[in-house]
Amino acid sequence: MSTVLILGATSGIASALAGEFAAHKFDLVLGGRDREELSTLATDLSLRNSVRTNVLAFDALDTQTHAASLTSFLAETGKALAGAVVCIGYLGDQVKAQVDWQEARLILKTNFTGCVSALNILANHFELRRAGFICAISSVAGDRGRQSNYLYGAAKAGLSVYLQGLRNRLFPAGVKVITVKPGFVDTRMTYGRPGLFLVASPESVAQGIFRAIVKGKSEAYLPWFWRPIMLIVRSIPEAFFKRLRM
Repeated sequence: MSTVLILGATSGIASALAGEFAAHKFDLVLGGRDREELSTLATDLSLRNSVRTNVLAFDALDTQTHAASLTSFLAETGKALAGAVVCIGYLGDQVKAQVDWQEARLILKTNFTGCVSALNILANHFELRRAGFICAISSVAGDRGRQSNYLYGAAKAGLSVYLQGLRNRLFPAGVKVITVKPGFVDTRMTYGRPGLFLVASPESVAQGIFRAIVKGKSEAYLPWFWRPIMLIVRSIPEAFFKRLRM
């Protein structure tokens, strides 16, 4: 049976995705900071789906530990690893981040630097194996900068471009790289945020991610209607767009 690694596994999307993989009989390794919550999720998935689960201590912000923890894990589990999904994100407070560098830094490091640190290690592993998949959660927010969340959007835009380059690099090795761009999802990260619309459930997004991975898509907007919406948003001339309050 194949194993999938999910980093940031206690987030709403990630835990729903773990359930989707488990339902399709994939063994799981769940990585994150909260070991107690990870263990609870792992036990529940194992009992419900009769799959093997394990947990991995992983802190996206502590990049100095990534090489040791991930390299050790890959040395033990690497041959059975079908792929990895990076579900790390922090929306943060845009208004606060405009005057507080620590908040700005946290948004950028969580959504870009921490992800890239882990993805570099995973990419090297799968490139040597010449098989597998890497999937990471970006966002529609990265398609165009908007005053309401441009720091988060900038980090996600950087992640999307990184994944484009990684996809180009790993294609000759037969490694699939999937960029997922969700719109608004009903999770702890978005709870209580004003102005949300077309909010999707974590379960529906997880199903879309699973289908994108199985089909080997390069990029997936979830739900699907965000692709034409963002096409329209990107096509608005800058002279007009900068006057909008978005």
